[in-house]
Amino acid sequence: MRAVIQRVSSASVTIDGEVVSSIGTGLMVLLGIEDGDSAEDIAWLAPKIARMRIFGDDAGLMNLSVTDCGGEAIVVSQFTLHASTKKGNRPSFIRAARPEISKPLYEQFCAALSTEIGKPVGTGRFAADMKVALVNDGPVTIVIDTKARE
Repeated sequence: MRAVIQRVSSASVTIDGEVVSSIGTGLMVLLGIEDGDSAEDIAWLAPKIARMRIFGDDAGLMNLSVTDCGGEAIVVSQFTLHASTKKGNRPSFIRAARPEISKPLYEQFCAALSTEIGKPVGTGRFAADMKVALVNDGPVTIVIDTKARE
């Protein structure tokens, strides 16, 4: 599982002209699921993201997590995070999990992150053409891959 986590002052997901999720201060998480990912990856990744100290404290230091600052989160499924660009100019997505595997894992991840932060998590719509808007605060962008946790 690969996640791109962005600290945002606001973010939204729009589908067919309708805003389906929006948040103020919090995290925009782009989540890529690949073959071989499992509930074990979710159990490691969701708490890791919820506890990541990337929000400023009173001194302006990154000492607070999204839960510490009362922030929110949106999670968007993004299979393109597993693009292979080794050959040619057209990315290959062969490592990305098929929808019948990735959709349930995406939904489980969203539920796990919601439990961790104690708030509902905004989502996009799996496999939809989404317009994602955000104001990256900092900018702060962190990439986490569950295959590289050691």
